[in-house]
Amino acid sequence: MKPIDGGHAFPAMNDNGYWVKGMTLRQYYAAEAMKPLIQNFLAKGLHLDQDDWMAGLAGDAFRMADEMLEAEEE
Repeated sequence: MKPIDGGHAFPAMNDNGYWVKGMTLRQYYAAEAMKPLIQNFLAKGLHLDQDDWMAGLAGDAFRMADEMLEAEEE
């Protein structure tokens, strides 16, 4: 069974020959989801200085990432 975070998206070997985990697939999906969410936010004429916009968009991005991980399981 895969971890709930999707596992690591970009594991890599560092200069010392050790594997580093990198970000999780959930974090990667959320980061990718942020771009259109912010664009949509701005297209509606909202301003980035309004209260709670960051928490709201971050929550939306992680909810979308969670749905993407669930869809992979189906």
